Amino acid sequence: MPPAENNEPDSLSYKDSGVDITAGDEFASRIQHYLRQTYGPRVIEYPGGFAGLFELKGDSLFAKKSSRPLLVSSTDGVGTKLKIAFMMDKHDTVGIDLVAMSVNDLVCVGAQPLFFLDYMATGKLKQEVMVQVVKGISDGCRRAGCALLGGETAEMPGFYPPGEYDLAGFAVGIVDRRRWINGSRSRPGDKIVGIASSGIHSNGYSLVRKLFFEKAKWKVDRRVADLGCTLGEELLRPTRIYAAAIGKTLARYKVKCLVRGIAHITGGGLPGNITRAIPPNCGGLITRGTWPVPPIFEVIQKLGKIDDDEMYRVFNMGIGMVLIVSPYAANSIVRRLTKLGEQAWVIGEVTKGEHIIAFK
Repeated sequence: MPPAENNEPDSLSYKDSGVDITAGDEFASRIQHYLRQTYGPRVIEYPGGFAGLFELKGDSLFAKKSSRPLLVSSTDGVGTKLKIAFMMDKHDTVGIDLVAMSVNDLVCVGAQPLFFLDYMATGKLKQEVMVQVVKGISDGCRRAGCALLGGETAEMPGFYPPGEYDLAGFAVGIVDRRRWINGSRSRPGDKIVGIASSGIHSNGYSLVRKLFFEKAKWKVDRRVADLGCTLGEELLRPTRIYAAAIGKTLARYKVKCLVRGIAHITGGGLPGNITRAIPPNCGGLITRGTWPVPPIFEVIQKLGKIDDDEMYRVFNMGIGMVLIVSPYAANSIVRRLTKLGEQAWVIGEVTKGEHIIAFK
């Protein structure tokens, strides 16, 4: 008789389903170097632990300088700018964007960033790619002066297209309640100081991709004379991180509370974000031409035939952060920011009345 047919299925492993635990462990080991590059004396190393540890007690930052400390948190992602990284196969800058989008929000309440956590998800872990992403996150944390305390990498077969991944970040900072900046002290006549962006930053990329790659059929390696680089290089330019410059500025002018509001110019542009830094009974008047608009925005507007209102509502138009300051300190603060390596200008003033931002 022939042997009985064996209908038992072959043995399966997690690796057969698309998740390689061994590769994941190797990846975790490889990125520890980048985490440690961001550590300061308040980080408690806990190899193999389930959580990151950050010491508060006994530190002079909190014991002497802050009598009523508030913990501040923010979370964000990079958005569809990641699609440009996939097209370019360049992954060492989007981590900077990830840190910037959360840390720049912390700065808006006057907080000092303390630590950052990341979440990375992909269908198939490609170590060389993800190590570059973590390197960027580490670079961003060092620019922000915070520790990359830990994170999570999720390998989810079938959930993401091949070669793609998603990123999310979470930042924690601290501010003394007496120094908390919420815009409530802003008043008509205050000056609006704009700080230069590095370009598009990380907002408006759904429109950018539709314009350049669907409508105009441009390629990422197309060299654009007005930009002085390829389209892909310009679109991947990382978001500027303002934590150090603004932190030092606030420390310089803390006695009389001369900085009354801060706005991170993200989705919603200047009109949608400055209103978040001034009281409900105030508006703002921005003077066009008081700062140079980077060429990328002119290219976008001309190619897409986009009107001014839409441009200013979607993009930062060259202004990444805004400070609402006393009129008596505006020029001094601009000079201070310039010394700290930023480009800054007085671009408008706070007005009395309707809670909108107008342009002239």
